[in-house]
Amino acid sequence: MQRVTNQALFQHLDKTIASVLFEENTYPWEVLPKIHDFILEVGMLLSKEEYDEVKEHVWVAKSATVAPTAFINGPAIIGPEAEIRHCAFIRGNAIVGEKAVVGNSTELKNVILFDRVQVPHYNYVGDSILGYKSHMGAGSITSNVKSDKKLVEIRIGDYKIETRMKKVGAMLGDYVEVGCGSILNPGSIVGRHTNIYPLSSVRGYVDAHSIYKKRNEIVPKDEY
Repeated sequence: MQRVTNQALFQHLDKTIASVLFEENTYPWEVLPKIHDFILEVGMLLSKEEYDEVKEHVWVAKSATVAPTAFINGPAIIGPEAEIRHCAFIRGNAIVGEKAVVGNSTELKNVILFDRVQVPHYNYVGDSILGYKSHMGAGSITSNVKSDKKLVEIRIGDYKIETRMKKVGAMLGDYVEVGCGSILNPGSIVGRHTNIYPLSSVRGYVDAHSIYKKRNEIVPKDEY
């Protein structure tokens, strides 16, 4: 389905160091298994004038700010002017874009955060991709494994796409705003410029340029 392709969700592919992964793949969840090897390959080529390899397979831009209490496990790339705040926990396979914010007690695992993404307060983001300038409110999380442990499906109305993967979190298009305390269930896809109300439980695909109030109440922004 065209609506959930990389081309539809991410119009700012120049705003991530991993742009080639999106250009070479049709859907964002296809990128997830390739993050690890991509970081290892690209990390070795990063300019030593711009990046420090602070420990094995962890490359941090010299202009980034990393709190002493933050933990970063490799492989990982932390982009220019990114901010990794107090007690952030980056478990590995993470690309944090330029001027992105990873906040207090936020946990990342197998993710790509485009430039200027903000996950600033008590967020869990796993097996997920967050487009340019997307933002997750305090306490909002991506759930990446189904409770029955079955493989994740991408649902668009009555249509479904098999991912053949057990762990798939959320794919947020550019400029998505997720309200505080929301849960993005496995395989959630949120189109560009969409707002998710606080305390929402999101499942399946949400159209671009929408306001998600609850499952059966999603309105176009131009009608709000």
